[in-house]
Amino acid sequence: MKELDILLERFARATLPTAAAAQRTLFARFLELPDPLLVDYLLGQEICPDPELGALVKRIIGPAPGGQTPMAEPSTLRHDPAPKRAP
Repeated sequence: MKELDILLERFARATLPTAAAAQRTLFARFLELPDPLLVDYLLGQEICPDPELGALVKRIIGPAPGGQTPMAEPSTLRHDPAPKRAP
């Protein structure tokens, strides 16, 4: 999945050069999961039962500079038009 590759590559380039060996090992373990499961975790469709991997998921999708979340939850993207008023 191209989008998954882009997201994970961006995270890896930003964090792995200065990451501790344990953090790099954890990321490698995360990458061993099947792509559909990675997508479910990163899109919030599933909650990772492994606490260490769950924390990593939060770091990957966490707030970007300026406080914006790169992968916002669908509820934050919803647009409800103003209700129409009767004449």
